[in-house]
Amino acid sequence: MTFTPSAPTSRSVVLGSTSRYRRELLERLRIPFTVSAPGVDETPLPGEAPQALARRLALAKARAVAALHPDAVVIGSDQVADLAGQPLGKPGEHARAVQQLRQMRGQTLVFQTALAVVCLASGYEQVDLAEVRVVFRDLSDDEIEAYLQAEQPYDCAGSAKSEGLGIALLESIDNDDPTALIGLPLIRTARMLRQAGVKLL
Repeated sequence: MTFTPSAPTSRSVVLGSTSRYRRELLERLRIPFTVSAPGVDETPLPGEAPQALARRLALAKARAVAALHPDAVVIGSDQVADLAGQPLGKPGEHARAVQQLRQMRGQTLVFQTALAVVCLASGYEQVDLAEVRVVFRDLSDDEIEAYLQAEQPYDCAGSAKSEGLGIALLESIDNDDPTALIGLPLIRTARMLRQAGVKLL
C-alpha cells in the first residue's frame, strides 16, 4: 500500500503498522510512505510495566520492518492503556469492552504511546514515549452499553475512541502531543523523521 506525497523526502518512509488510525495520522504530514506489517508478538512479558511494554513493542515493530527495508526510515508505534500500573489491551469483543469500561469509570487512565524510528542504513534509532492522562467520567452501565453499540471500539486499547463519540466518556485529557491518544504522536514523529533525514517541508 503506497501513499502519494506533496512534500519530497530524501529517504523512503515505511510505517510498520497495519493500524488504519496510524496510517490516517501519518497522512497528515503529506509525505510518501508505504505500510508494512511488523508481525511482532504483542504478548506482555511477565510483570512488564505498561511503559516498558509500549516501548519494547514500538522498537520491536520498527526493527522488524527495518530488517526488510534497510534503506528506509521505519516508524513503529505501540499504545498501552495503563490503569494503575496494569496494562489494558484491545478488548476484541463486546463483553471484554464492557468489563474494561466498568473498570475505568471514575478513574484516571494513562495511555502510554511509544514511538520508535529506525534506519539501518544510517544507523539512526530512537525511541520516545508520549503519556496521555485521561480522566473518565463515572459512567453508568447504560452509558457504557449505548457507547459500545454506537461506536464498537473493539480494536482500540481501553475500549474508547477519543476522536469520536468516546470523547463524551471523559472528564479531561492532559498531554503534550494531542495525536498520541489516537495512536501516533505526530509532534514526536515529525521531529524524529527530520532527525533521520526525512524532509517534511
